[in-house]
Amino acid sequence: MTQQGKNAIDMVLAESLIELSAKKPIDKITIKEITDKAGVIRPTFYNHFQDKYELIEWIIKNELLEPIKPLLNAGMIFEAIVLMLNNISANSVFYKKALKLEGAVTFNQIAMKCVCEMFMNIISEKSTGKKSKYRWLTPEVISTYYAQSLCFITEGWIAQGMDDIEPKEMAEAYMYLITRSMDDILSEL
Repeated sequence: MTQQGKNAIDMVLAESLIELSAKKPIDKITIKEITDKAGVIRPTFYNHFQDKYELIEWIIKNELLEPIKPLLNAGMIFEAIVLMLNNISANSVFYKKALKLEGAVTFNQIAMKCVCEMFMNIISEKSTGKKSKYRWLTPEVISTYYAQSLCFITEGWIAQGMDDIEPKEMAEAYMYLITRSMDDILSEL
């Protein structure tokens, strides 16, 4: 199967899970329901994903993070965050349900892994040949720090329903936090 064909099946499976999440909690959605809705057989699902949590990871990477990479690489962090939040808002029902995942795998764990990997790749690329002022501030530490802050803000926004705060305003709040010191924020309160 070509990469394009694989991506098409991945997309159909993702759309199937997103649509099913409007009707029931993601924890309760079975692989059979996903494949039936997608019009494929179960072995096809397992040729692409180990489980529905890996499918959620694919959705996060492909629908939220891939579109913002060019903006991040161009230094357009605010625009990237707005785009990501707009994409979450467009599938708000799915993300609200995903946030409620409980058990061995949570949405936070999946999102953190994806965001951390993305930041790690960007930081490693941009820091090639450079040495940090502080040995402790490795690309891993920096990417984890920013992934945690972005996931925390985003998950809080999703949990509050996303209705009262527009993506642009939420991105402005995030940028405010990450561009100021604690002293600055305390003096501006």
